[in-house]
Amino acid sequence: MSQQKSHRQRTTPVSAASLAEAAVQQELRPGQSIELLKELHILTRDGKLNQDSRRKLKQVYHLFQFIEPLLQEFSQGEHAPTLADHGAGKSYLGFILYDLYFKALGRGQIYGIEWRADLVEKSRLLAQRLGFERMSFLNLSVADSADAAELPERIDMVTALHACDTATDDAIAFGLQKRARAMVLVPCCQAEVAACLRQGKALQLARTPLAELWRHPLHTRELGSQITNVLRCLHLEASGYQVTVTELVGWEHSMKNELIIARYTGQKKRSAAERLGAILREFGLEQMLGARFGVAAATPATT
Repeated sequence: MSQQKSHRQRTTPVSAASLAEAAVQQELRPGQSIELLKELHILTRDGKLNQDSRRKLKQVYHLFQFIEPLLQEFSQGEHAPTLADHGAGKSYLGFILYDLYFKALGRGQIYGIEWRADLVEKSRLLAQRLGFERMSFLNLSVADSADAAELPERIDMVTALHACDTATDDAIAFGLQKRARAMVLVPCCQAEVAACLRQGKALQLARTPLAELWRHPLHTRELGSQITNVLRCLHLEASGYQVTVTELVGWEHSMKNELIIARYTGQKKRSAAERLGAILREFGLEQMLGARFGVAAATPATT
């Protein structure tokens, strides 16, 4: 009996480790790079999944399920799909997309665009170490990237995950210029419209009771964020895109949670352009923001 107990004590740790490894592999997709998942802190340094990393992994897969069908469509006929990831940061999204799709596809290119030089260099080194040969990293702002010689004339897909404030608008402008077939956007920290609302608050309060919607500073910030994304969706629809808005993850994980998916159809909606202009005028934003959203501001009346 004592020998059997001693034998169980010696073999149990090995069995537990094997079970833990098997459990991790069951959570992952076939062929995923373990080293990459460690670098992205989805796996712990010893290759395990804790509760937080399991939540991150589910978020990654949730986002990927929206992007994968588009990439599959763009890869038909041996086409080599191109993707530009704006405000890439540590290129979290680009690396995941390459690992889950581009690596097995064997063709196509991902361009990570980031203005912080140190993050660009780290991404370059990581891609080299992992053998992700068809990833390029450009040390550019989103606004300056459209005319960069390193980028092709056309881009199939544009992504921007948590690109702050007007960087999302710059990513949209980039996508329009590059005639992108799809854009996948998760906006973040929209402050510009809120600042415009604050600037004209006194006049608007006298003009319309709707200004009560942004009389208090907290409401100004929230409404500014809401209006910004509505304007973006209308701008995309007026430019020939079919737009879907959904949640990226549960609201308990992040308040920056709105996922905008735009797919080019070529059908430019006149009603979207008209409503876009009407909203800008109604909120007193036409002079400040009209040009950004393709709306010519009316010339102020002179006395």
